[in-house]
Amino acid sequence: MLKKRTIIISNRLPIRIEKQHDTLEFLPSEGGLATGLGSIYKQDDNIWIGWPGYIPENENEKILITEKLAEFNLIPVFLTAEELEGYYEGFSNEILWPIFHDRLPYAIFDKEYWRLYKQVNQKFCEATSQQQLTLKDEIWIHDYQLMLLPQMIREQHELISIGYFQHIPFPSEELFRCIPWRDEILSGLLGADIVGFHTYNDTKNFLNSCLQILNLPNTNNSVISRDRQVFVEVFPMGIDFDKFDSLAQTEAVQKKANEIKNQFKDLKIILSIDRLDYSKGIIERLQGFETLLQKHPELREQIVLYMLVVPSRDTVPQYKALRDEIDRMVGHINAVYGFNSWTPIAYFYNSFPLENLSALYVAADVCLVSSLKDGMNLVCKEYIASKAHRLDGVLILSELAGAAKELTDSININPYSVDSIASAIHLAIHMPVDEQRKRMKKSVEIVKKFNVFHWVKIFFNRLREVKTRQKKHTTRKIQGEVKESLLAQFKASKRRLFFLDYDGTLIGFQQDAEAAIPTDVLHATLNKLQSPDENQIVIISGRPHTNLDDWFGKTSYFLVAEHGAWSNYPDQEWHPKNNLSTRWKIPVKRMMSKMTNLTPGASIEEKTYSLAWHYRRVQAGLGQMRSEELVDSLHYLLPQYGLQLLMGDNVIEVKSTHLNKGKAAVDIVAEYQPDFIFAIGDDSTDEDMFYELPENAVTVKVGNKKSKAHYYVESQEEAVELISYFASSTELNTTLNTKDYDTQETHIR
Repeated sequence: MLKKRTIIISNRLPIRIEKQHDTLEFLPSEGGLATGLGSIYKQDDNIWIGWPGYIPENENEKILITEKLAEFNLIPVFLTAEELEGYYEGFSNEILWPIFHDRLPYAIFDKEYWRLYKQVNQKFCEATSQQQLTLKDEIWIHDYQLMLLPQMIREQHELISIGYFQHIPFPSEELFRCIPWRDEILSGLLGADIVGFHTYNDTKNFLNSCLQILNLPNTNNSVISRDRQVFVEVFPMGIDFDKFDSLAQTEAVQKKANEIKNQFKDLKIILSIDRLDYSKGIIERLQGFETLLQKHPELREQIVLYMLVVPSRDTVPQYKALRDEIDRMVGHINAVYGFNSWTPIAYFYNSFPLENLSALYVAADVCLVSSLKDGMNLVCKEYIASKAHRLDGVLILSELAGAAKELTDSININPYSVDSIASAIHLAIHMPVDEQRKRMKKSVEIVKKFNVFHWVKIFFNRLREVKTRQKKHTTRKIQGEVKESLLAQFKASKRRLFFLDYDGTLIGFQQDAEAAIPTDVLHATLNKLQSPDENQIVIISGRPHTNLDDWFGKTSYFLVAEHGAWSNYPDQEWHPKNNLSTRWKIPVKRMMSKMTNLTPGASIEEKTYSLAWHYRRVQAGLGQMRSEELVDSLHYLLPQYGLQLLMGDNVIEVKSTHLNKGKAAVDIVAEYQPDFIFAIGDDSTDEDMFYELPENAVTVKVGNKKSKAHYYVESQEEAVELISYFASSTELNTTLNTKDYDTQETHIR
């Protein structure tokens, strides 16, 4: 029996490989992700796929590494030096990283980087597929280095569970749009079932990019992509709270913390810990600290900024320049404001062991995080966890770090404002102990509850909920056995009615509605469906009757226009609905005209008994906003005049409640008495039809949206294919029956 597995995929494995004296050493990682997922990938048949952080010198080393890592449930993806240069250093860190951290001028749009990014993502996909995946498996992909991977896996394993989590911010649509390959990246992410971010702002940026770039509208934090509802959720990552809390109370850490305090005796210690990066706001922090010393000279010899910068990519020109500027500013501040007995900044460009970091957290009176842009920032959470026992200390936190959305009891700062930084430090070092403890206690409660294990748990719980929901939708999709069952019903019947919507069903939407005319192929398909005496087509649309008459007036189809205001049933002559008032058009048209004048691209379509406000040609976000304004304005008129408001695909239509497709359809059914009813449509106007038709009718929604229809097809193209499927079956039956008749005639002769 196949077991359920969790498959974690990230750029790096939670292990380091170092070669010492011709021997490979395998060292565990102490990163937050490795900690949080450690309890998962080490269990049962679960695995973690990623680059091992080492390029093997020969095939024997590759085999040795693979076998050794298998003991830890780790699967290596080996990368060449060229791939690391182009995929990781290049595309990931010279395109995605600066764009996602609002540093457009730093981005280098190199085509070779893109080629290698795709190549490595494909390599990860192949390594994943080699694990003999089953529908019971759950895949969790991590971070921006693998943004194409969800869709690559989806193409090979259509129904498998895939989650993606991004650990860095997601930029605004305007910035993301600058990436030449933005469509492919979005499509890659939409291969997942859930796309997770640290903050609500990131989810909105991502959803807005889907809307503006791929034209995929979103509702309830989800988008429909390739027939699947992809959810975009907020999962703020936490830390291993107990680990930092316990470590802070150990004798060794307490001893080191006291040594640090004694080293800076009688000084308030302001701690900052960052990796060398332009997103961390280190320069602005130094400017703020200098501003503090300028404004409050009495604080000299009272405070010290203990600044630890962890080395990172300092051979890259931008990072080297940043390090040089940090060195210069630290030297400047220490030289101008320091004394022989006091150095304002204790600066270290180094990596510290975890025990030493814990001691710094315990010793520090203030923790200063001034990131210019940060997905989360776990340093501030580690500081809080280390203070849980005594509840002393103050956290100053950039409002542009993801953690600021949770840790609202910290002192929030605008990291670009040096005055804000200076004022926050001054407030922190003078904060009464009671207030420190009150704030810290609330922060501890949050960090303790929303720890890394809670983060893992809620992500997988949500992924499973989403898959359950998707499976329910899948049972409604017309495919395989469902399709064959419907065909059997069709063949067993003798009097059939086909209710076919026009726009979005028989023909695709166009920017210009006048361009959405039936094709020769569509005409041929409908003629084939209509040809047997058993079949009768009813084209039922919101279009004006003049349009339908131009396109289908010479056929034997029944035509219903303007949601039932006009019909040629049963004698092929057009008949309008009588005794319907149009007095309401005056105030409604006035409101629509006002909104049209405010909205470039919007237009009004007037029909006999309805008015439609179209915004298909309007900028996506603006159109949605104006449509909501119009709906609010119209609501009070609806009951006054007995009107119905219909929300279609980029159109708002107002009509009399006495008109709808459902009433028109059931009137025809009542007289025609079919034994097989088929109805298909794509928007809210068709819901009346699905609701009113008999329960045994085959009702089909175009698009996987919430609907009263029993079934759905994914797209307009699939809708026409389904109609063609019935038409071809009709033609085949007719041919077979003719052959049977000819055989009988020959036998009689």
